[in-house]
Amino acid sequence: MTKPEKSYPKLDAWLPITRKELKKRGWDEVDVIIVSGDSYVDHPAFGTAVIGRVIEAEGFRVAVLPQPNWRDDLRDFKKLGKPRLFFGITAGNMDSMVNHYTAAKRLRSNDAYTPGGKAGFRPDYASVVYCRILKNLYPDTPIVLGGVEASMRRYTHYDYWLDMVKPSILFESGADILLYGMAEKPLKTMLQRLRNGELISRMTDLEQSAWISATKEQIPENKAFKTTELPPHGEMLRDKTVFAKVARILDIEHNIVNPSRIIQKNDQGWLVVNPPAAIPDKQEMDEVYSLPFTRLPHPKYKKRGNIPAWEMIKDSITTHRGCYGGCTFCAISAHQGKFISNRSEGSVIQEIEKITAMPDFKGHITDLGGPTANMYQMTAIDFEICKKCKRPSCIYPRICKNLNTNHKPLIELYRKARKIKGVKKVTIGSGIRYDMFMTSEGSESKQKSHKEYFEELVVHHVSGRLKVAPEHTSDKVLAYMRKPSFTLFERLKKDFDRICRQQNLNQQIIPYFISSHPGSEEKDMAELAEKIRLIGLRPEQVQDFTPTPGTLATAMFYTEIDPYTLKPVKVARSPEEKAAQKDFFFWYKPKKQKPGSGKNQTKRKKNH
Repeated sequence: MTKPEKSYPKLDAWLPITRKELKKRGWDEVDVIIVSGDSYVDHPAFGTAVIGRVIEAEGFRVAVLPQPNWRDDLRDFKKLGKPRLFFGITAGNMDSMVNHYTAAKRLRSNDAYTPGGKAGFRPDYASVVYCRILKNLYPDTPIVLGGVEASMRRYTHYDYWLDMVKPSILFESGADILLYGMAEKPLKTMLQRLRNGELISRMTDLEQSAWISATKEQIPENKAFKTTELPPHGEMLRDKTVFAKVARILDIEHNIVNPSRIIQKNDQGWLVVNPPAAIPDKQEMDEVYSLPFTRLPHPKYKKRGNIPAWEMIKDSITTHRGCYGGCTFCAISAHQGKFISNRSEGSVIQEIEKITAMPDFKGHITDLGGPTANMYQMTAIDFEICKKCKRPSCIYPRICKNLNTNHKPLIELYRKARKIKGVKKVTIGSGIRYDMFMTSEGSESKQKSHKEYFEELVVHHVSGRLKVAPEHTSDKVLAYMRKPSFTLFERLKKDFDRICRQQNLNQQIIPYFISSHPGSEEKDMAELAEKIRLIGLRPEQVQDFTPTPGTLATAMFYTEIDPYTLKPVKVARSPEEKAAQKDFFFWYKPKKQKPGSGKNQTKRKKNH
């Protein structure tokens, strides 16, 4: 079989984004217009592209309106006309406030999802801004809200940037319905029902959706759903303990097999959040990733410069979704879900072969992974046990005995990927959970796969640096994060160094840490600085905790309460406190050692 000639696709290979492109296809109107805060990159790592291709595959006409100008006469919002069915709105691959501001609430100077990395092409609270504009321009056209920003703000939530508790984004935006999480399944169901003439306003039983009812009495009974009523939004606004209790309820609901329908009274009506659709199986996952993505930015952006986010992931592949970890600071469980949705090995291999035919491919697959790289093909041994379980994490505080952590399928995938013609190197860019293979529990074959996996990873799939995330050194802080003890990382580093010596590899292990996480005090950061100094680590990339909407750690930050114990939690809230904690990471830099350079210098020297 001859290898396909490498060439750029024609313009009509992308979903249309201009009126001229619509005319070229002979379309007077489209069924759906997706409005996005990101530029349009037709790659399966970009939500707009995935949703657009799913709609197209269902036989509907779809166009994309990327980064419309909201500051002028709103001509961008009018140029594609009015869709026949609905507007789909997303802020993009990130919450727009996380995209715009640092943990210190400083405005970022760049935007990785915009050509040239330029900032300023999307508004703050983009989902709300877009919805309000379109509701004003086209009041009779339904709006379907989706994406990370909408998903994580679907309930009452704390907004760090305004320092206030806000209601569900549905109340602020005026959207007709919200599809949360990875929404291909509920979207397909919605499209089928629209094809049959049903109105979106009647789809009150749609799984994985949220909507507003005027009164409690108007919420239809549904025998398929069990229902949990949260305390009213007003109570959460007034009482931080109530907020913390609700955070615990939602954390449990996000991580169980059969979650409830959630309802809550608000001043403007009743919020209804239906439970998620069933976990996608391999066939469903394969179908999504086999859609005809060009994997390239729209040609319109050629003169505006490269899109940094695409440059980073263009030659990477998603092998699975979901994460068993349940880290309190992470949005994955609330957005993608805890349980893993796997692609088949054949589907992944086919995508690699497609990448090798791309015009600019240089032979390096930069990632085979997901939220956590080494959870591919991992499932419950007996799923019936999972149905009774309420643990928010399958691997903290210990690996669940019902979780199959055999790494053999992943090892085989790595080996097959390396042998594909045109592939020179495959590296793993996603994070790994080393506690899943640095364990002495499990069968002999499982233990063998654990050891074999790490050696395979270090020898063949590290591009000079292996990135891992111990996050902290204090067991107290790590417990608030749901991360394993730092002693496990120290063991990992010893094994890593040993393998590198044996294989004559000049490689480094690069740890990621978080400062100012709820529960972290300056004494904990001083301990961190000392521990990493003693083992010869100088962290280059560190993160100051950013309270993002919808996570358990953000609830701790706002309430200063542990939602599970209702006991007080120490929180670094002020910019000065947060800066002081972050300074401990850079003990080795001269400016941090100068007398008087910071109020913590005396304390730091004593601890060193």
